[in-house]
Amino acid sequence: MSGVATAAGAVRIAEAFSSSGKRAALMPYLMGGDPDLAGSLRVGRAFVDAGADLVELGVPFSDPLADGPVIQAAGQRALQGGATFDRVLAEVAAPLGEQIPVALMCYANPILIRGFEETATRLAAAHVAGLIVPNLPVDEAAELRDACDRAGVALIPLVAPTTPPDRLEATAQAARGFIYVVSLTGVTGERSGLRPELRDVVARVRKAASVPVAVGFGIATPEQVAQVGSIADGVIVGSRLVRAIGEAPSHDQGLAEASEFLRQATARLRD
Repeated sequence: MSGVATAAGAVRIAEAFSSSGKRAALMPYLMGGDPDLAGSLRVGRAFVDAGADLVELGVPFSDPLADGPVIQAAGQRALQGGATFDRVLAEVAAPLGEQIPVALMCYANPILIRGFEETATRLAAAHVAGLIVPNLPVDEAAELRDACDRAGVALIPLVAPTTPPDRLEATAQAARGFIYVVSLTGVTGERSGLRPELRDVVARVRKAASVPVAVGFGIATPEQVAQVGSIADGVIVGSRLVRAIGEAPSHDQGLAEASEFLRQATARLRD
């Protein structure tokens, strides 16, 4: 496979960060299959219309260790509705990925079952630009990273405030697409404020990395989006949007609330 093909996903991601027109790229999260597969595709397309530069797309899993209660509940709804890895790829990722770079968030088990080469090839065929595997440590990811490189899919690593300096350096060197900085220890979910040490964490990661740095976990308001956007290259919003869609009286109302949040966040990132 040529070098151009190998870099395809990383190039799409880099262009999304560089051409966002904002201080930082805006990356909302949605759960594939929630409220159903067609509905989740509607969510992704609404995110695009509301100002998203990239989209993080979750694959529902029965034991989501990194997810808080809001995203866990969304995953359970998706599983009960018949969502699977294969169907999320075919019915959500593939059409959405033609519009916007998609970073697929998937736990390791579905990938291990299918094998690294098959997974990477199928992701590329479904127009997936990047892959996030929250329970696969960077020092165990070399084989998957090589398969993703060959397929043109960027394997995106995560770092946390507790990541030691030597591991942070290794993660930065292995990063493709962008580095996902987890803003706090613990699981996903809305928080009332950002940790004061986040600025230093992001600065250390940016110094070590040659790819953009995006921050997620706990971002719950447009004001927090703006705060993160002043120190990072990208802002990831998950639970706030998943809750808006999941708790609304109707899907249309949920889409409207989530879209309004993203429009406000976009405005704050352009102030």
